[in-house]
Amino acid sequence: MARKVTISRDMILEAALKILIRDGYAAVNIKTIASEIGCSTQPVVWHFENMDGLRQALSEYAGEYAAKKAFLDSRNKVESFEFMGRAYVKMALKEPNLFKYLYLGESPIGRPYDLKGIARDKKNKEMISKIAEQTGLNEEQVIRFVRNTLIYSHGIATMVATGVFKGTEKEMMAMINDAADAFILKEGIDPEKMPVKEKRK
Repeated sequence: MARKVTISRDMILEAALKILIRDGYAAVNIKTIASEIGCSTQPVVWHFENMDGLRQALSEYAGEYAAKKAFLDSRNKVESFEFMGRAYVKMALKEPNLFKYLYLGESPIGRPYDLKGIARDKKNKEMISKIAEQTGLNEEQVIRFVRNTLIYSHGIATMVATGVFKGTEKEMMAMINDAADAFILKEGIDPEKMPVKEKRK
């Protein structure tokens, strides 16, 4: 007798994420997920009851997936911030459906950026404090730098993900780095003295 395969919750979410990245959010439903896994719809319904439950779980799962790809555990928080920006651009280039889902309003728990509340997030507070130490800026200046760089990066990534603008990852990062240099110069710091500057050359 063939061994019965147990369809886990994570297997279902992995299949849903795969469909989302490949085909877009509109293609994600109970039938397409079951087909992707190669099972009946019963396990999907059993784990999530309905599409609302699945959508909620997928949104959280996709967010965690993106966050892991954007995380760099480095003492150099300027480098970590730049790595996060690079991951953001890579997603827009290589996984545009995921970018649109997470950042352009397709996700059911998607939220607009709270640019005024950047410093309130616990992880951001640590990053802002460390960047201030490493650059000589005060925290208010760092918040402005982070906010301005995020707005610029989001604009480029959005144009890339939606097909409005074509370019390579190298070109996108060069544009973002140039903008970041201008933002940091505006705060009175020479961009050439930034902790990650040597790695860009």
